[in-house]
Amino acid sequence: MTNLRFNAVEVASARSAKTVETPSNRISDYFGEDCFGLPQMKAHLAPGIYKKVESAVKHGTKIDEATADAVATSVATWAISKGATHHTHWFQPLTGSSAEKHDSFFDYTKGIETFKGSTLVQQEPDASSFPNGGIRATNQARGYTGWDPSSPIFIVDKTLCIPTVFVSFTGDTLDYKTPLLKAQEAINKATIDVCQYFEEGVTSISASLGCEQEYFLVDKAFYVARPDLYITGRTLFGAKPPHGQQLDDHYFGSIAPRVNAFMKDFEYQCHKLGIPITTRHNEVAPGQFEAAPLYEEINTGVDHNLLMMDIMEKVAGEHNFAVLLHEKPFAGLNGSGKHNNWSLITNKGRNLFDPEGSLYFLTFLVNTVKAVHKYADLLRASIASAGNDHRLGANEAPPAIMSVFLGSSLTAFLDEVAKTGKLVFNEGDDQYIELGLDKIPGLKLDTTDRNRTSPFAFTGNKFEFRAVGSTQNTATPMTVLNLIVAEQLTNFKESVDAAIAGGKDKEAAIRDVLVQYIKESEAIRFEGDGYSQEWVEEAESRGLSNVKDTPRALDFFISKEAKEIFAKQGVFTEREIEARHDVWSEIYSTKIDIESKTMEELVLNKVLPASASYVAKLSDSAVKLKDLGLDASSIITTIEEVTGFMKTAKEGVAAMVLERDRVLAIEDTNAQAVEFCDSIKAKYFDTIREAVDRLELFVDDAEWPLPKYSEMLLIK
Repeated sequence: MTNLRFNAVEVASARSAKTVETPSNRISDYFGEDCFGLPQMKAHLAPGIYKKVESAVKHGTKIDEATADAVATSVATWAISKGATHHTHWFQPLTGSSAEKHDSFFDYTKGIETFKGSTLVQQEPDASSFPNGGIRATNQARGYTGWDPSSPIFIVDKTLCIPTVFVSFTGDTLDYKTPLLKAQEAINKATIDVCQYFEEGVTSISASLGCEQEYFLVDKAFYVARPDLYITGRTLFGAKPPHGQQLDDHYFGSIAPRVNAFMKDFEYQCHKLGIPITTRHNEVAPGQFEAAPLYEEINTGVDHNLLMMDIMEKVAGEHNFAVLLHEKPFAGLNGSGKHNNWSLITNKGRNLFDPEGSLYFLTFLVNTVKAVHKYADLLRASIASAGNDHRLGANEAPPAIMSVFLGSSLTAFLDEVAKTGKLVFNEGDDQYIELGLDKIPGLKLDTTDRNRTSPFAFTGNKFEFRAVGSTQNTATPMTVLNLIVAEQLTNFKESVDAAIAGGKDKEAAIRDVLVQYIKESEAIRFEGDGYSQEWVEEAESRGLSNVKDTPRALDFFISKEAKEIFAKQGVFTEREIEARHDVWSEIYSTKIDIESKTMEELVLNKVLPASASYVAKLSDSAVKLKDLGLDASSIITTIEEVTGFMKTAKEGVAAMVLERDRVLAIEDTNAQAVEFCDSIKAKYFDTIREAVDRLELFVDDAEWPLPKYSEMLLIK
């Protein structure tokens, strides 16, 4: 194994940047050439057919059989002309990844390529083999995928991919897309109703999403030399490098040639698929990077993020990299998140979070803050995962405490409202920072500062949900966010309408309800350092939850209050959310179980043998020194320390294995998840890791079997 490590160093050191050529220096020349959305349909379909598809996308009308056949013929002709040989329904089961089953366009009975509208609209994967929380038994396999015309069809690897929903034979949702679409409908209706107070002609709204994606890159040679990386997605062991991120010299630094080539290739593949990637840069930790797109309609944005992660992994392999999407692949270094920038846009083009039209803007701002305050636990549950537990509150990421940052100006304004009970607006001119340098223009101040320690921050004309994990299918947090804001806007309209019915004029009714909400949600607003221990203590005094582990956070999904609003807004039935709770609990247990078994294997088969070999060498040296009449006490002390850490690691693994067998015997999925968290993870992981990390520092470098952080994270 030692040879494998040093071979990895040698191979990685010899790599050079791959040459990447794009067909044009202008992205506009090839952007979207491999996707078939509404713009492409308009160019390829007859006007009458296109209008029916457009109506289905924008207004939810049904697509009839003739329209489906026309679309199928057109999209197949387009795809085959571009070299596609197969088609698939591309869906998002509760595994967290996408799924697909490829079928050929070729009809063997007729000897020609065909594609029917019925095949475009509906297909049948196995509904019992995907996670379903008991909704489907092994002998109840039938499930259906159904075309989602609101998300663009695309081509990957000569396969036509059709975004779809996934439901069981009994009609239960088994995917991430369907609840998101339902939550979109809920917030669309609730927002339209409230917009009528301020302007006519608002007939639809679009929740928009810009999803920043953080990730790590390591050379493929190191990846295969670290079983914990390719099995669990993170390093279970590894001493912190002497030079990590202390100097902040990697953040926004010059991008290494190999990485730049990967980014160029990755972005090219994304652009062909219509994914609007626009930003690339080095992140804080060495080996960490970020890609960010422009804003899109939220359903398309979620699909594109999932597709982007898949493309990223494939392109990384072509550049001899492995991309690590785990929230915390390296202990002691910053983890990775997926910052979800969210806003609401009307069909008339107004961003409802743009501070224009003060009462109009404030209505949606205050209702969003109120929603986060009232349903903070549900929002916390939406980002719960085994990986994100390592990241949240780790002095680099938002804590597990949900709070809202608004910036000093808005906070001062709302504080004054809470104090006086009066809602008075002061219109002011733009403000600038003057630098005292004539050749540098004044820098225009935004309406808010930025707070990277806040899990949910207002950033000028949108909210940034920063606590989402980097591996996560972002559909769940966006489903919950849309849901809770829809519920809050529904309650707001009921209160305002009641006040108007009681004799108040409309504006006074709106102001009074907003003042009440500002006072009631004051505790959720926080402007300070979310990483600090002081905030943990203050949050507790404010009555805010701080649920640090996934099993307990997931329980918020099945609370009485959560079930009521899921049902009221038509997003989940009680059966569906309980099934998801079981699925996500089981996924948590399985991941901890896999990490535990990987840890056991590495300690017993690699770490202890290497350490024992080193001890043997030390012992031999000590004997020789004694034979020469020289002092061997320092070597003997080292032997004692190394064998002490070996004993700790070995005994820790043995105890963990016994405890793991006990926990695996628990049949209740949710109880098992809690036990894995409280027993296996909490009692053994850190103890074993600390012993192994100390061994890494002691054992002769030539003996150590696993690539080290300082080797893996240095990319030329």
